[in-house]
Amino acid sequence: MAFTRREFLVTTSTLAGASMLPFQSARAQSAKYIRYNVTTDKGKEMLKSYAKGIQAMLKLPASDPRNWFRNAFIHFMDCPHGNWWFYVWHRGYVGYVEETIRSLSGDPSFAFPYWDWTELPQIPGEMFDSVLTPADAAYAPYTQDIGTFTSFIQPALEAYWNQLNPTQLQQMAARGYTHFKLLWDGVIGVNPGTGSVDPGDAAFAANARARYLTRDNPKLDPKTAHEVSWDVVGPGLLPVQFYNNDVTLSFTSSKTPSHVTMPGSATQFSVLEGHPHNKVHNYIGGVGPWNPGPFGSMTNFLSPVDPIFFLHHANMDRLWDVWTRKQQRLGLHILPQGKELEQLSNDPFLFFVRSDGTFVLDGKAGDYLSTERFGYTYEEPVTAPAGARLVAAKAEAPAKATLKKGVAALTLPAPVAKAADANAPARPVVATLTVSRPTEPSSPREFDVLVNAPADVTSVDADSPYYGGTVAFFGPPMHGMKHDTTFAVPLSPRLQALSAPASLKGAKGAVKLEIRLAPSTAKDKAPPALKAATLRRL
Repeated sequence: MAFTRREFLVTTSTLAGASMLPFQSARAQSAKYIRYNVTTDKGKEMLKSYAKGIQAMLKLPASDPRNWFRNAFIHFMDCPHGNWWFYVWHRGYVGYVEETIRSLSGDPSFAFPYWDWTELPQIPGEMFDSVLTPADAAYAPYTQDIGTFTSFIQPALEAYWNQLNPTQLQQMAARGYTHFKLLWDGVIGVNPGTGSVDPGDAAFAANARARYLTRDNPKLDPKTAHEVSWDVVGPGLLPVQFYNNDVTLSFTSSKTPSHVTMPGSATQFSVLEGHPHNKVHNYIGGVGPWNPGPFGSMTNFLSPVDPIFFLHHANMDRLWDVWTRKQQRLGLHILPQGKELEQLSNDPFLFFVRSDGTFVLDGKAGDYLSTERFGYTYEEPVTAPAGARLVAAKAEAPAKATLKKGVAALTLPAPVAKAADANAPARPVVATLTVSRPTEPSSPREFDVLVNAPADVTSVDADSPYYGGTVAFFGPPMHGMKHDTTFAVPLSPRLQALSAPASLKGAKGAVKLEIRLAPSTAKDKAPPALKAATLRRL
């Protein structure tokens, strides 16, 4: 069911004693720019201006920081993933590129349309037109092969590197780029552990293989479609804290010392970043069908070369806006408080580029915590099933796993309190699964979550009664990626183990689950052993 911005309903029975409350937004009335759904007529009009802007950026010399590929290198050099700066950094990045497209396209009203993949689990047809696909012939003079790309971009990029200030160089060193050669190694796919070239880790994608999906094959596969469905997106909106040490209760991922550094312990991916964000990137770039690589642009950190990147991230930003408005309507904090807010806000973002080609050398995260910095809002609708809850119930203590040979055994107790409405949807069950990411060349990036599967079942389709979801790593292994990784995984409500009748469940309605991982596509690879696991209802 689609609700307008004014009619957006939030179930708050466990928080405010009322089942549904309407929402209104003053920001929607005052915003100068509107990001439309790409499927609407106005969204499609924006795509025409987007194409004009890309054409202009492609024609700029490599020495101009607004050049389309130079623009993508901002993401390559500085993007944060798996930490609580993910949303705010990408808001700043997308916002400045949006201003550049507005300037170079000649459309003063331009704003990125968003691709709501929950509503439309396939690439919009218009995104295969002309320069809106990176496989278009207009890209070939620059990306025909790695030699062509190197000749075009490397001299200008190295000249830019040589003018970085000491603070920028410190951030590059923290990311593992202590000199320019190490940065370029990431472009061509040099594995930081072995020193050998792994084609799957190359950020560069040749023109002919720049995007896996095509006009004749535009749909997300069933597992990616699951990862963008309301079964996953809904639980991702349930947390009532911007950050919580327990990732099942956190809207954002790990808290780290800086947006360019790894956490002191396991990276923790929150639901929305770890699932729809990562999985959409991977599948568009061909993870699975094109294993072990080379992959398309969207799979690694030069992903903004593919114009679909900005529609994808406009939707991720929209979901942050949906969560923020939900919090405001309920009188809850939309950001951390006190010293945590200072830490979040003061982290320097030093690589953005304005629409006039000048560098933003004094930026910080706090500049982009609100959409007001770029003056935009989102077009309705917000899509949610009828009666869907958007506020977590009172948290129950998580059940911890007993581990044996990398397999987690858990018991999910019956709900502490029964729902007041017998017809209310079941509370989502979310697991945390901790693994060490394989770093060997050509290692799998995606693993299916198998629940109560017989021992001889080593792979499943999305419609399997044992399929709980997929965990997906985005991008190649990087400097400092030696820690474990924890994913918050909303288990599919269609799991046989969760939908079994009460007569088949244990004492007092408890459910016993056995969870393990299996490579999603690389069937010849051994699955990683689970190192920790928990389970709880939200």
